[in-house]
Amino acid sequence: MTPPTGRSTLPSPGRLGLVAGTAAADLARLGWTGEADVDLLWSLSRSPDADLALRTVVRLADALGDDWSELDGILRRDTVLRGRLFALVGSSSELGDHLVGQPEKWRLLADHRTALPTLEEVRSDLLGAVEATPETGECASDGLFRAALTGPKAVLALRTTYRDHLMILAAADLAATVENEPVVPYETVARHLSDLADAALTAALAVAVATTFPEEPCSVRLAVIAMGKCGARELNYVSDVDVVFVAEPATTAATRLAGELMRVGSSAFFEVDAALRPEGKQGELVRTLDSHVAYYQRWAKTWEFQALLKARAMTGDAELGAAYVAAVTPLVWNASEREDFVPEVQAMRRRVEEMVPPELREREIKLGRGSLRDVEFAVQLLQMVHGRGDESLHVQSTVSALSALADGGYVGRDDAANLTASYEFLRLIEHRLQLQKLQRTHTLPPFDDDEALRWLARAAHMRPDGNHDALGVLRQEIRRNAQRIRRLHARLFYRPLLESVARLDSDTLRLSADSAKRQLSALGYSAPQNALGHLTALVGMGARKGRIQSMLLPTLLEWLGDTPDPDAGLLAYRRLCEEVAEQSWFLRLVRDEGPVAQRLMRVLGSSEYLRGVLVNAPEVIRLYGDGASGPKLLDVDPTETYGAILKSSARYEDPVRAVGAARSLRRYELARVASADILGLLDVPEVCRALSSVWAAVINAALDAAVRASVAERGEPAPATIAIIGMGRLGGGELGYGSDADVLFVCEPVPGAGDADAVKWANAIADRVRTLLGSPSQDPPLEVDTGLRPEGRQGPVVRTLSAYEAYYTQWAQPWEIQALLRAHQVAGDQDLGIRFLLVADAVRYPEGGVSEEAVREIRRIKARVDAERLPKGADPTTHTKLGRGGLADVEWTVQLLQLRHAHRVPALHNTSTLQALDAIGAAELMSPGDVDLLRQAWLTATKARNALVLVRGKPTDQLPAPGKVLSAVAQVAGWPNGDAGSFLDNYLRVTRRAKNVVERAFGS
Repeated sequence: MTPPTGRSTLPSPGRLGLVAGTAAADLARLGWTGEADVDLLWSLSRSPDADLALRTVVRLADALGDDWSELDGILRRDTVLRGRLFALVGSSSELGDHLVGQPEKWRLLADHRTALPTLEEVRSDLLGAVEATPETGECASDGLFRAALTGPKAVLALRTTYRDHLMILAAADLAATVENEPVVPYETVARHLSDLADAALTAALAVAVATTFPEEPCSVRLAVIAMGKCGARELNYVSDVDVVFVAEPATTAATRLAGELMRVGSSAFFEVDAALRPEGKQGELVRTLDSHVAYYQRWAKTWEFQALLKARAMTGDAELGAAYVAAVTPLVWNASEREDFVPEVQAMRRRVEEMVPPELREREIKLGRGSLRDVEFAVQLLQMVHGRGDESLHVQSTVSALSALADGGYVGRDDAANLTASYEFLRLIEHRLQLQKLQRTHTLPPFDDDEALRWLARAAHMRPDGNHDALGVLRQEIRRNAQRIRRLHARLFYRPLLESVARLDSDTLRLSADSAKRQLSALGYSAPQNALGHLTALVGMGARKGRIQSMLLPTLLEWLGDTPDPDAGLLAYRRLCEEVAEQSWFLRLVRDEGPVAQRLMRVLGSSEYLRGVLVNAPEVIRLYGDGASGPKLLDVDPTETYGAILKSSARYEDPVRAVGAARSLRRYELARVASADILGLLDVPEVCRALSSVWAAVINAALDAAVRASVAERGEPAPATIAIIGMGRLGGGELGYGSDADVLFVCEPVPGAGDADAVKWANAIADRVRTLLGSPSQDPPLEVDTGLRPEGRQGPVVRTLSAYEAYYTQWAQPWEIQALLRAHQVAGDQDLGIRFLLVADAVRYPEGGVSEEAVREIRRIKARVDAERLPKGADPTTHTKLGRGGLADVEWTVQLLQLRHAHRVPALHNTSTLQALDAIGAAELMSPGDVDLLRQAWLTATKARNALVLVRGKPTDQLPAPGKVLSAVAQVAGWPNGDAGSFLDNYLRVTRRAKNVVERAFGS
């Protein structure tokens, strides 16, 4: 609160921001009610929480008793002490309680009014608290002491002294919020906190020595290595302190010594965490130097080398600590050359992001989007990538590393400066949040909690800016800095890459070719030379387009880097840009509509299938944005698309052009469905229905075109009507991306025409349809398969309806009856198709069910299929179609139950596997648990099979071995983090359970 000019009038408590009733009594208790107290009261009003500050000062006065008058007199004339005290007790209830508990400690704030204590002074105070003296004996070193106090007394003494120094620092850090004191820089605060931690653990080690070796000198050399923020000397007020222990020798006594240090330190100061040691919490607490080095050379993961970036000898044996740092540091700078560097880094980043619950991501300033971790992660990655050849990057703190990266030309100077400013702002907010109750927190108050946010704004020294009060300024700054970090996070990696291929800013240093390739490799690009070529081509597309690309590419490349195949995605983006080079809408859409660019990069970097389709159907990208009701990809009705395909093809007399028009719309629809699938907008049944609908429409269009052309060529009406019956997955409405269309052709002579002429003509039409649909093109293939016709591939392609009826009545084999379970009219004469289905009903749903002999034959065929049909070299556990618990297993089981029970369960008269499963459950033909296992297996296998085609761009049924392709399949299948191991484990578990159900069904 800013006092008015000429503040000689005593302000009321309300005007000071105090609760009037209680504040008046408290002010009277202190004697702060006269005109001489005006300056004092205005200072109090500027405390972050004036009421808390006043209550704490009253408690302090009560605790001081007669000595209060001395402090009261000093506060009236010493603005430095006044600012520090009022800011401290109005910002931290815990430190206020600490001061009230030992009221004479106010003198510490006066003693250190000009400078903070040095590391040596802090260490001397903490060692003095436990009456420590230098340790003697063979293992003595400058950092090793022996305490005279141990046990609870030592812990209490250390806690009190540590809080004293925390109070001194916090008072200096906060003073500028109340009086015109200099702002203590973030780096100074963080460094002092780290020094305080060093001194604290030196004292804790002294207590541990006395406890572990009470009667004899310490017999081991122990070095304590600081890691994480403490190692980088950028510690928080309240934080775990990460450590690693090195001992010579690594005996049981050394382990006891390290364990005792952790116990004392965690009891007196802060949580001491040794989880960053080799093998984590499962590993030995202490190791020798040689053991550490051997582990890192042979077993360490990428994240462990990233952690070593901040390793610093902290206390204990300084010579051993220095030897450790010297031994492990070179390993850090070779880590980016490891084969698994990129996937490990990407997986680690995704895990960090997912640690934060969705409802807290906007309020979490450490791990959320646009948070401290984003800055630290990006900086550390760039250090590891370029530090191998540039020792200037071998620094530990985030701010120092940003400065070094800018000096080396690895990031833009303006970007580094802006990112540093945002990082320091978030660290300031973090410090204020933690000081309030001395709790480890990184979560902002709810954005609608004005009271909590107003306190935070005042504690963070926010000032009104003419448009907003302090609270408004805080909200604005939080939003602005998070957005800036998100924006700069991409620029940090990719802007210098663009500088290396095009001069964008004459004042900006350019990465060398080797540095650019090294950076691209670390970001997931396996062919960095090719990627640089693509970048060169994109930014060189002409003055205006090149500028737009330069603006877009940093963000696009970051999004591509999170996909399974960023190299192929970047090439596809280049091809797409070249394909639509003359169309202004494309770059404008990618630039201006938020979700479009991110969705496009995810699709291009994930799917070989879509990379080809989108280049030939770029208009689909217009649907990547959001409309009034959600993603535009879902605004399309498949039934409308069906009608559009028929209308489009009907405009052409030439059957080739007619089918070309149908295929063009099919291409568009395939691109839409596959895009929505990859983006997680459609579930498996929706994908299958949409694919089946578009297939049926194209078949219908091809049939109509062939019939129209034949009639025109003959100069007379057709001698027959013709219908196409969908079989298999087409008949069930369950097609996948790689499925063929199984069909039967049925005809019926028109009055006056003979069967022979009708069949001959219909055969010609069938051949023409298959030729039209099977002609080579850039689209995914259109294969029409008639192998499920009577007598299989040895039988005629087309029969009349009466011929079908005669055959099925007299000669139908069990497998042919089973095939009819999925027969459904999909094209041609609808009346003829329906009459065919009525004929089929009598065969597939006979009164009393199929014979037991037929059931035995189906079981025999199933056993033969299991033994013989699996392709050579295929893995029976992961073949999605014919493998254990795969699609065939589930479908055969469902069809067996249909054959046996459909005559009495009308709901089983259904060509869909999933809908038939629902009917099986409703009729209690199988337990609900077994039905659910079969449903989950079918959905899991279908999802995996579709993902395989999307990733590889061609039909395939076999899941690959663990590796890059399986990870891509897992990611496209929507598996969290693209975790191939978890995806595969789930697939094996689901299909194994389903196989048990199948075996019971076929064994009964």
